[in-house]
Amino acid sequence: MGGKFYEYTMLNTSILYKWGRQMTTFITHDTVQTRYWHTLEDGRVQCDLCPRFCKLHEAQRGLCFVRQNLDNQIVMTSYGRSSGFAIDPIEKKPLNHFLPGSPILSFGTAGCNLACKFCQNWDISKSREMDTLMSKASPDAIAQAALAHGCASVAYTYNDPVVFHEYAIDTAQACRALGIKSVAVTAGYVCEQPRAEFYALMDAANIDLKAFSERFYHHITGGHLQAVLETLQYVKQETSVWLELTTLLIPNENDSDAELEAMTQWVVENLGVDVPMHFTAFHPDWKMQAIPHTPLQTLLRARQIALKNGVRYAYIGNAHDKAADSTYCHGCGQLLIGRDWYQLSEWNLDASGCCRFCGVGCAGVFNAKAGDWGAKRRAVVID
Repeated sequence: MGGKFYEYTMLNTSILYKWGRQMTTFITHDTVQTRYWHTLEDGRVQCDLCPRFCKLHEAQRGLCFVRQNLDNQIVMTSYGRSSGFAIDPIEKKPLNHFLPGSPILSFGTAGCNLACKFCQNWDISKSREMDTLMSKASPDAIAQAALAHGCASVAYTYNDPVVFHEYAIDTAQACRALGIKSVAVTAGYVCEQPRAEFYALMDAANIDLKAFSERFYHHITGGHLQAVLETLQYVKQETSVWLELTTLLIPNENDSDAELEAMTQWVVENLGVDVPMHFTAFHPDWKMQAIPHTPLQTLLRARQIALKNGVRYAYIGNAHDKAADSTYCHGCGQLLIGRDWYQLSEWNLDASGCCRFCGVGCAGVFNAKAGDWGAKRRAVVID
């Protein structure tokens, strides 16, 4: 897709901006027309971006809030507007096998196409106050900022990039032109055509596999499991995107041995043994404040189940256990990458990404040397 113009049909203005190799047409300074929708017989317009298939009357917004029926077509109302920019360690996404130790420029917008009752970014993802998005930046400005700050990649995160599809794609194109990688942090709840368009421009993704039951997805997230499984299979089997998974373990909701056994067996059988899995701790938030924190022992138990079932790389998150955060060679068992929270402590990969002790390759995307960004987080202002 490199070099192809992105063009959105003109609606109400003749304002046209050219950023890098893409071209985007605005309705207003932060509203663009989208392509994934169709008109129903009753006059409503159906959004076809994600499996929610919101059917909207004139001026009505979808569940994500940032996609709206305007003049009988679906528009994105938050293009170019962000909840903020920051440089993070890439391990915070979490990605443990993609350019370890490197800094990543992270940003998101408002809105989300799921309704997770446990959302830990609810003030961003569930925002209905668009004026809270005070940071504005063009795709080209984001790519230039990543380059200027020495970031190897840009993360589309904080809320789900599915809902800012057009902004993410334009930014990824601008990044690719400068040699900057793109990383999606997403729940993977997206339809087939936009999914293919999106992942054609991504270099890595951490996708939430929130549970392994339709009950959980339907009642806790407002979505459906099968759509997410299809995205996982597509990304792993049909693209070159580096993939890692995250599951937030919520006590008595998705942390049973039976569910973890089924989930990790499915991952091995359908995605392979080399897809890293991250089991992270829940803390009470938004609509699930009565549920206690996830015990460390639950995370360690999930990790052991994954390893037993053949997952080569299993980690914990939102809790401290250096052994469970570190990477080991599946050939000889030696420590390859030591991690203490987000700080790399040991590095035993050679320049080709193989174990220094036995020569077996470690799955992932690695530089010849470990990065040294550490655990720092730095806010960034993009003009």
